[in-house]
Amino acid sequence: MTVATRRGEHAGAEIQHAAAHVLERFPLTEAQSTALLAFADVLARDPLAPTAIRDPVRVVADHIADALVAVEAGVIPSDGVLADLGSGAGVPAVPIAIACPALRVYCVEARTAKCEFIRATAASLGLGNVEIVWARAESWNGGQGLCDVVTARALAALDVVLEYAAPLLKVGGRLVAWRGRRDAEDEAAAARAAAILGLTRVDIRAVKPYPAAENRHLHVFEKTGETPAEYPRREGVARKRPLGARTPGTGRRAARPETRGLTAPDRETR
Repeated sequence: MTVATRRGEHAGAEIQHAAAHVLERFPLTEAQSTALLAFADVLARDPLAPTAIRDPVRVVADHIADALVAVEAGVIPSDGVLADLGSGAGVPAVPIAIACPALRVYCVEARTAKCEFIRATAASLGLGNVEIVWARAESWNGGQGLCDVVTARALAALDVVLEYAAPLLKVGGRLVAWRGRRDAEDEAAAARAAAILGLTRVDIRAVKPYPAAENRHLHVFEKTGETPAEYPRREGVARKRPLGARTPGTGRRAARPETRGLTAPDRETR
């Protein structure tokens, strides 16, 4: 037996052990659990996986459980159309696609290597409900008005994410954004952007995907009106001139780091 084989078997055993303590809380079939373990194994062992998290226990907790907590919270529909923006390593898109097989999941990703990784991984897992979109979120014209739900994890400042998501949503559809510690300035900026884009914040849900998790929140916005036709703006503009980061009455941008409110393990994947 080679060293690589021994390491692989050890990683697989660690993933199964971690899953026994984390995934048992989610209502999954045996086939779904097997697929999730296989995905975790790929993230932990495949050198092409675009994630900095390689420890099997952390992969299960910070990727798999962190994705499934939105399903558990009831903010992800069991069917319909979902678009995951900036899918990266396929999180949260792939775990959600496994847990919700009637849901059509689009992984929207601008980097070719990440698209190919997700495509190959979804094929190896037999996920017929996953499709890859090689595009920036604001350039995916075919997705406008298509989605029942849009997800985003560690993508950008919250008001920027709102501009990416709003045009893709049907009226009545929802954005679910994974965030870390709550931040009043970030939330105020998001509220200003939401008012422009036809979105309404309906919930900020504190979640705990695993016992040691801290400061994890799901920000949920519903599309309650039509998004003005000028949105999204052309590529890059939302990040350079965020809708919510303007001081009312002055037109001046507020200076704030784009990563505010993102959870630490999420930032490692981007």
